[in-house]
Amino acid sequence: MSRVYLLWCLFIVFVAVGCSRTEPAEVVIRNGTLYTGNDQQPQAEALAVNGGRIFFVGSNAEVNRFVGSATHVIDLQGNTAVPGFTDSHYHLSGVGNRETTLNLEGTISLDDFLEKVAAAVAQKEPGEWVTGRGWIEAQWPEPTFPTRRDLDQVAPNNPVYLARADGHAGVANSQAIRIAGVDRNTPEPFGGEIMRDRGGESNGMFLDAAQDLIGRHIPQPTEADLVRNLEVGMAKALEEGWTTVHVPGGSFAEIERIQKLYKNGNAKLRIYYAVRGPGEEARKLLDQGPMIGLYENRFTVRTLKITFDGALGSKGAWLLGPYADYDSSGFPRHEPDEVYAWVEESLRQGIQVMIHAIGDRANREVINIYERALEAVPAGQRPVAEPRFRIEHAQIFHPNDIPRLAQLQIIASMQPSHA
Repeated sequence: MSRVYLLWCLFIVFVAVGCSRTEPAEVVIRNGTLYTGNDQQPQAEALAVNGGRIFFVGSNAEVNRFVGSATHVIDLQGNTAVPGFTDSHYHLSGVGNRETTLNLEGTISLDDFLEKVAAAVAQKEPGEWVTGRGWIEAQWPEPTFPTRRDLDQVAPNNPVYLARADGHAGVANSQAIRIAGVDRNTPEPFGGEIMRDRGGESNGMFLDAAQDLIGRHIPQPTEADLVRNLEVGMAKALEEGWTTVHVPGGSFAEIERIQKLYKNGNAKLRIYYAVRGPGEEARKLLDQGPMIGLYENRFTVRTLKITFDGALGSKGAWLLGPYADYDSSGFPRHEPDEVYAWVEESLRQGIQVMIHAIGDRANREVINIYERALEAVPAGQRPVAEPRFRIEHAQIFHPNDIPRLAQLQIIASMQPSHA
């Protein structure tokens, strides 16, 4: 089926309703197999659309009464159409940045990784930063993290920082580490770790909050770069067939950029947006309240996103016991009591909450936090009758904690974390 046929279906939400309307439709799609997502009418041959909404779903014969002289008729010629696909975890600007810097997705070995870095370095002047993202050492024949020494071989004269695919770790070369002033005496930041060699020096790997030690020295993108990242991220989503994405954490500055793209007609994607917290951005969301259904129901901002631990593959997921291959149990990114305070206030203000938690210790703490908040804010005091508490990347649970998810009606999105 051609892309134009598919996109007509993907950019509207299926609402299968009976209707006695007879005025001409703006769009009619017919002569195909339509999967509606409605248990009462799972398949149909045709549909009719007005004002961006489906008002009729039924047979080819029935839809003909809605065809007028100005109706755009799409003949599926027996092909299939489905409702729009939604990606529940899509870092819009992050995808754009990955596509416009050094994209390391699909590297098959350390040698392949270093070859791609060397090619990127060759395009730079000495002293220019080389940045990128996307590598996963677990997919290599020898699944070990790259080191500063590995990068030094191919980038002796350029600072380099390359984030792992999960975004919870990255590797820097010696020049980047020198610029950041990190040495054996640099303390571990709360919520992060500097991986070290036997002498106590950084081996190049920086986990979670420790990434900021390097990141604060990388030249900041221009406003044009930030807009371009959003445009590229949107284009990539549409290319992959997504029509709606959930952005799990961002800022009001980015919200303003997205709004400008909608106003200019350059945003062809539905976006459900979460503001990252704790902090000033989260405070602003709680103070001003949600933004729901803007730009013809294409843009909604109503969620607080908190990252509570790291990822399994980068050894930052917070576990009840130590890793089998690393002398650590991971760590929290925030104190549980701090997270609880934000969750309780969000519940009182009608703001949804999604918390990234992967390890069994992190998931237990998040369940405890949600339970405390629901007890502290009875149903009669909640602006939203059925709050949607969500755990992202919820990969490891103690068996005793799993039944509590259903009891508390917590949504656990068990996406892979590039382990």
